[in-house]
Amino acid sequence: MTTIAPTTLDNLFATPITPRAPGAAPLGDAEGAILLARRFPRDQREAFGRIIAACRRAGLARAGLYTYSRGGSDISGPSIRLAEAIAQNWGNIQFGIQELEQQGGESTVKAYAWDVESNTRQEKVFRVPHRRVGRQGARRAEDGRDIYEAVANQGARRLRACILGVVPGDVVEAAVEQCEETLAAAADVSPAALARLAESFAACGVTREQVEARIGCPLEAATPAQAVQLGKIRTSLHDGMSKPGDWFGPVGERAAAAAPPRKGAAGLKERLRTGAARNQAFAAKEG
Repeated sequence: MTTIAPTTLDNLFATPITPRAPGAAPLGDAEGAILLARRFPRDQREAFGRIIAACRRAGLARAGLYTYSRGGSDISGPSIRLAEAIAQNWGNIQFGIQELEQQGGESTVKAYAWDVESNTRQEKVFRVPHRRVGRQGARRAEDGRDIYEAVANQGARRLRACILGVVPGDVVEAAVEQCEETLAAAADVSPAALARLAESFAACGVTREQVEARIGCPLEAATPAQAVQLGKIRTSLHDGMSKPGDWFGPVGERAAAAAPPRKGAAGLKERLRTGAARNQAFAAKEG
């Protein structure tokens, strides 16, 4: 019988592999993740290249940016979809949303992001009431799916903040800039694309009339720049970063009632015309 002597392999990893003693306790999840991150450290140049390449995809760019209004100006930022793509391509990052408990008609939830390689961690614990908001107002959520969706929607914003807290800021800024360039080059104003845009706004409770009132023209006549801006607003509404009332005013009779009075000569003529009509109606009633 031939005995084969054990062969010693060269360690090709950055961190030496220390053999574990026989009978030692198994590695925990956290310890195992740290060990793997040390064995396979990220190549920052390669990871950055993967992030920029991902942001050149039109699909990610359209879902990757949202906009919100602050101080009278519109500000764009990375959405949860872009944050997830950055974390996946940056590597050695664990992130997610975990429901800790359900009690008293609400869930206690934790959103976290952990850069295992640098041991940088962001964590947010918050509560999500079990209620669902629809066209008929808010109601208590009893179905498990409704509760899951409420937790996921509320957790997405916290998860985004956690991920962006562990990724270098310049990497995030470069990803946002690349998404902006991709959107500018791939703006789709075809009838089919604009119809999908209108449907996505309708799902957020925004009518086609409100969208057209914002851009000042029929939706079919929207320019590429307007389509890009509307896409950011749609992402903002979908992610819960803003509300329809932040972007769109009332329509129909409500819009006329809510419109501010016109100023100058045009406003004076309008008030005189309204007053004359009111006097005629009063005279006809009295007569």
